[in-house]
Amino acid sequence: MRLATLDNGRPDGELVVVSSDGARYLAAPGLNLLAAVEHWDAAEIDLRRLADVLEAGGGGHLDPARLRAPLPRSWQWLDGSAFGTHGELMQIAFNLPPLDSDRPLMYQGMSDRFYGPNDPVPFTDPAHGIDFEGEFGVIVDHVSMGTRAEEALGHIKLLVQINDWSLRAIAPVEMKTGFGWVQAKPPCSMAPFAVTPDALGDAWRDGRLCMELAVDLNGARFGAASAASMDFGFHELIAHAALTRDLVAGTVIGSGTVSNPNYAEVGSSCISEVRAIEIIRDGKPTTPFMAFGDSVRMEGRMADGTAPFGAIEQHVVCKQAQSVSKQPVPA
Repeated sequence: MRLATLDNGRPDGELVVVSSDGARYLAAPGLNLLAAVEHWDAAEIDLRRLADVLEAGGGGHLDPARLRAPLPRSWQWLDGSAFGTHGELMQIAFNLPPLDSDRPLMYQGMSDRFYGPNDPVPFTDPAHGIDFEGEFGVIVDHVSMGTRAEEALGHIKLLVQINDWSLRAIAPVEMKTGFGWVQAKPPCSMAPFAVTPDALGDAWRDGRLCMELAVDLNGARFGAASAASMDFGFHELIAHAALTRDLVAGTVIGSGTVSNPNYAEVGSSCISEVRAIEIIRDGKPTTPFMAFGDSVRMEGRMADGTAPFGAIEQHVVCKQAQSVSKQPVPA
């Protein structure tokens, strides 16, 4: 089952069920996705009835221009770093000492908004080091404190595809304070469709998405790394997050940047990783971070070539220019 959110002028939008081909939809009256996850046992019954109608040929035409992030806002966004290769390369990029820990890495970011799949993404200054980070995530129902990894899989209700925007020039400054990221981590973006685990078949195994994430920068292929190589599955990330706290229904947990040891063949899912590779190979980075007008496209693809989450395709824009354009024209 695939779910999406249409823009209806309200903060949480209108929840819809989408056909497996992404062409048609049926509205879920009175529901948004956050409310559905909070009452999943009851909501799922009605949503699957709508999905059955869609698969029988019902529903109306889905207008991609109305699609927002499937979860436009939530209570909590926790992002892991579950790909060891990415962590090792970031240590080189930021000249950081290796971490002496066998626990997952995780930070808590802003969750009051997620950009939609085609929203222009505003920044104030390209000197901040504008970077994308392609990853996947899960949306959970209520998870009690102390939930073990083997129990956590049952709490995963939906999977999503995420672009975790980062400002690389600010990140190391904030990291050195020991207080974590604020300015370096703006809102994330989500691909248009949230998908139930059963809809992915063999592509969902052992708490991992076994598919590649195709990333294009300004129309050129940048990477196609496989998400199957997570050092920690999503169930282990959930257990880590819930060790000392309940996780409220609607919490989103990210995998961290998809990264593979054979990066020379498959490429990367963020610019900073490529710059780290250049430092190793050439002694200095040469690939620039994003500038105003640049675009990034991300699409998770299963072995048969289908893209269950749809695609994120966005341009970087100047926040100052956006603000000026909204001012009234003098008479």
